[in-house]
Amino acid sequence: MNAGLEGGIDCDLHPAVPGIAALIPYLDPQWADAVAQRGVHDLEPTSYPLRAPLTSRPDWRIAGAKAGSSRGQLCAQALDGFGSRAGILNCLYAVTTLFSEDMAAAFARALNDWLAAEWLDKDARLRASIVVPIQSPELAAAEIERRAADRRFVQVLLPCLADQPLGRRSLWPIYAAAARHGLPVGIHAGSTYRHPVTPVGWPSYFTEDYVNQAQGFQTQLTSLVCEGVFSKFPTLKVVLIESGFTWLPAYLWRLHKYWRGLRMEIPWVDRPPPEIIREQVRFTLQPVDAPVEGDALLRILDQAGSDELLLFSTDYPHWQFDGQDALPPLLPDSLKTRILIDNPLATYPRLKEDFA
Repeated sequence: MNAGLEGGIDCDLHPAVPGIAALIPYLDPQWADAVAQRGVHDLEPTSYPLRAPLTSRPDWRIAGAKAGSSRGQLCAQALDGFGSRAGILNCLYAVTTLFSEDMAAAFARALNDWLAAEWLDKDARLRASIVVPIQSPELAAAEIERRAADRRFVQVLLPCLADQPLGRRSLWPIYAAAARHGLPVGIHAGSTYRHPVTPVGWPSYFTEDYVNQAQGFQTQLTSLVCEGVFSKFPTLKVVLIESGFTWLPAYLWRLHKYWRGLRMEIPWVDRPPPEIIREQVRFTLQPVDAPVEGDALLRILDQAGSDELLLFSTDYPHWQFDGQDALPPLLPDSLKTRILIDNPLATYPRLKEDFA
């Protein structure tokens, strides 16, 4: 265990569905029959190919099974291993890639019920994000309403690269439901793959896909600000998960500059965008996209203008670092405490109920 990490709250853990058979008991009978009769195959998270090195650290892989599919191993390696008091499960099972809204809603219900029964019921340190069928904002809002009563669900999960900019008003029922229940919206790296993951077409390699996720996050953050999501829902928190964050200072400068010159076009954005983002947006720590040498990271955080932006995460089982080096070196103790504990508790009200 890393002596500097005790008591942290891990805001990005990835449980893997062992296979579609694991969800059958949680599907409505109609859909369980449809899976069997139609030969529906496993919904693999295509943003994280199973054999890609990034998908799992070598020491976190499981022989003959998907990395992250063992609750015992996840808790031992990601919670016990880093001394974390709690962890948030963000399941990336590819519900969002289905074309049928009804099937997506059925799989989202089954997945959330599976998470509750097979993970949350069996380790009191675990919390989870609600997986929703983004294909239908109305059905997504209904799933939030269905699961919000279980306070072990602390967030709503959306993919970064969806079918449209996430600020569009057609998606506002999702944000309304999340805000009503005090649930942050977590936007995680990944795609529905209806559209290219770059603005100039489809890339050839996974490396290109993963690198371009950061640009996708910037696009979505601009959409949320400019379309007025944060103005309409002033209590809503948005967490960018696995987005990186060193791009933030230059991004804030550029967005502020053009808002000042073009604000007549979006009058509902009545505060400077950097102020909105510092108040309502958070970023998970891993992957740390900054040099580990020198004070570069500290200068970037100073330029970002807030010590409340970062949330501790290991991104288990993805391979973002080796050993126990989940926190970058040279961080002052006060900032470590904020990243590990204070910022997560301030971001997730439901965590504060049990882990403050």
